[in-house]
Amino acid sequence: MSIERIMNYKFKTKPYAHQLTALEKSWNKDEYAYFMEMGTGKSKVLIDNASMLYDKGLINGLLLIAPKGVYKNWYDSEIPTHLPDHIFKKMVLWKTSDKSAKQKKNLNTLFQTGTEFHILIMNVEAFSSGDGPAFAYKFLSAHNAMIAIDESTTIKTPTTKRTKAILALRKDAKYRRILTGSPVTKSPLDLFSQCQFLDPWLLNHQSYYTFKARYAVTRKIEVQGRRVEIVVGYRNLGELSEKIKPFSKRVLKDDCLDLPDKTF
Repeated sequence: MSIERIMNYKFKTKPYAHQLTALEKSWNKDEYAYFMEMGTGKSKVLIDNASMLYDKGLINGLLLIAPKGVYKNWYDSEIPTHLPDHIFKKMVLWKTSDKSAKQKKNLNTLFQTGTEFHILIMNVEAFSSGDGPAFAYKFLSAHNAMIAIDESTTIKTPTTKRTKAILALRKDAKYRRILTGSPVTKSPLDLFSQCQFLDPWLLNHQSYYTFKARYAVTRKIEVQGRRVEIVVGYRNLGELSEKIKPFSKRVLKDDCLDLPDKTF
């Protein structure tokens, strides 16, 4: 889809050049990663992407997962600011500890028939325990939906409960997106679970252990009488970088010439 055709979409807030490029590359892909630094507007890109798919009749639901300290901002600010006015939405914020009749009624509105765009915003911590995973599955089963994970490094550890729960949902979504300013926080191995969520075949590794063997250098040491394997270096990183290019967009703030200067 050309930039000119994207411009026929009714933006609520004017996009910058790098945001248009990201949309052009990603809007109709089944899976995509927005690796965009803070301040470059990745939230807007995700909202416009979901809105385009909704306008085309390709989705009618969005499950947005974000860290506890961030997810309310999507509800209070990001979506109201950037979601076009012509889209009628029903948006509900998941509240793990709220079992009130009012909250239950709000959640049930996400299953009413009609043409509204249904948006469920959940905190990633809700997938560690409780009924969060079951409700997310119920939502996805009732919609043609996109799942988007903001600050996707929150699922970088394959063995955690929340990572396993979210990876189990991937097959129930028509489209998948991840967003983060830095996909690697401590190690290139952080990429495995994030890419597994998008599509298990993207990196040509179904197992974290074969992925680790390909891209990490390890050695065994003795700790309290036990032999433990530790990572001492990395390899084949150029190959890994090339593998993620087709399904990701990297944006650094210093490269965005049309961004306004920061106001203090």
